[in-house]
Amino acid sequence: MVNVGIIGLGFMAATHIKAYRQIQGVRIAALCNPSGRHLDGDFSGVSGNVGDNQPVKLDMADVKATKEFSELLNDPGIHLVDICAPTAAHRDLSLAALRAGKHVICEKPLARSSAVAKEIAQAAASAKGFFMPAMCLRFWPEWAWLRNVIVSNTFGKTLSARFRRVAEPPAWGHKNFFNGAQSGGALFDLHVHDTDFVQYCFGRPRGVFSTGYTKISGAIDHVVTQYDYASGVLVHAEGGWAMTEGFGFNMSYTVNFEGATVDYDLSRGADALRVCEKGQPARFMKFEGPDGYVLELQHMVEAVQTGKPPTVVTAADGLTSIQICEAEEKSVLTRQMVTLT
Repeated sequence: MVNVGIIGLGFMAATHIKAYRQIQGVRIAALCNPSGRHLDGDFSGVSGNVGDNQPVKLDMADVKATKEFSELLNDPGIHLVDICAPTAAHRDLSLAALRAGKHVICEKPLARSSAVAKEIAQAAASAKGFFMPAMCLRFWPEWAWLRNVIVSNTFGKTLSARFRRVAEPPAWGHKNFFNGAQSGGALFDLHVHDTDFVQYCFGRPRGVFSTGYTKISGAIDHVVTQYDYASGVLVHAEGGWAMTEGFGFNMSYTVNFEGATVDYDLSRGADALRVCEKGQPARFMKFEGPDGYVLELQHMVEAVQTGKPPTVVTAADGLTSIQICEAEEKSVLTRQMVTLT
């Protein structure tokens, strides 16, 4: 049994609690929040942009509740620390947990800057416990399928790929999200999903050219990026949380291959993923089973259970995604192509 202690008790903590309930061999053993909020296990008033938003109430009978993070670190019964705190807290919490010998999963983005992300990745490389950034998109069924058909050339060579992730401003965590100096705005907190997925599918780009603007946080709240690859594949992604209230949230992709075009749009509901393959009628693909949150946490839990480090996403991946986002931010500000070394 893997005992988990969660630090930071907002929307992502509630989402992770729902996911852990669907995984065998894991138990939520502790909740920690310096502010004291939700230490009673009642997340009924918490909602976000993905998921069913069903209220979460955790039975606290056998769950430790504390404002002190040190209590989690000093408890030998806590095996895995799940960091759902704001980005600005990731460094100190991650380093402390790794020094304490805990396994760690840390919500995205890994950090606001590549310098801090590098510090975390270096600590993870020599730590006793495993470390994994929570890049759930790599585990999302429709995205995992897409990555597989890209790298296996199922439909032939990939010619172009477009990713889009746009939303109205977050309705939660205003103090943290709307401080762009700490959160990085939508570029680092939302668009990072697609930046990371682009590198997962195509590798590290040679450079990026980005345009964007700020509307809410003082950082980049909407960005469009062209990723430069030596292969010539045309890849771009758009991300932002600057839409007017009432817009909600949507994510999509369109990828064109030599022999097919695949198109995903969350707004189509059950018909979200459409495949148009040469010589065949267009069809809709449906995936049964758990979502990306469950699958990413299951991957981490199984790593702890087996003693084999996570492989789908690593601390090094978390670092490179921040390096690319940093280059995108620089490109927006300079209106120049930025080369990645």
